[in-house]
Amino acid sequence: MSARRLLRDRSGASAAEFALVLPLLILLIFGLIDAGRLGFEYNQAAKATQIGARYLAVTNILAPGLAGSYLGVDPDGGGPLGPLTQGDRIPASVLGEVRCTSTSCTCQTSPCPTNLGTFNSANFTAMVSRMRGMRASIENADVIVSYTGSGLGYAGDPNGMDLSPLVTVSLQNVEFRPLFLFGLVSFNLPDFRTTLPVEDSSGTESN
Repeated sequence: MSARRLLRDRSGASAAEFALVLPLLILLIFGLIDAGRLGFEYNQAAKATQIGARYLAVTNILAPGLAGSYLGVDPDGGGPLGPLTQGDRIPASVLGEVRCTSTSCTCQTSPCPTNLGTFNSANFTAMVSRMRGMRASIENADVIVSYTGSGLGYAGDPNGMDLSPLVTVSLQNVEFRPLFLFGLVSFNLPDFRTTLPVEDSSGTESN
């Protein structure tokens, strides 16, 4: 074939163009798959926190000291409210934040009970186990629980726990590894949180 005929030959042009476009097409396909995976894993993590919060709302409290009596507690420190008496509604200001990790519960902000009681590690583990039903990679260390005042509950309640705090379950370290980067790079999604008011705080089963 002469040099002039070779320069005019276009028989391989389609193959060359396809070879140039193929990497971009593969990245586009993997990108679309990753977008679906990201949405799926995001919903997994969000649902896991909802399950954890629901579990703690109806089972034994992690910090038993919160279940004590609030009769005589002065929610405004000598202000006009005065000490709580039988049947008084417990204001949200009576409790700051109690934070529980996989090993213990500690007071983060005041006011706070002087004795939080023995940390209920068994119930914490059971909660995380329920969460793993939605996302199997969750570890105990990835979960943080917080109790805060809610304005719910009555001092001297004869039918159960006086205070009905808000319980917040937070899930951290949710890793996502995109396929279009060939699994070589990963990043953590934002923390997930669900908050519910505590109900009866008794037992070890939830729906």
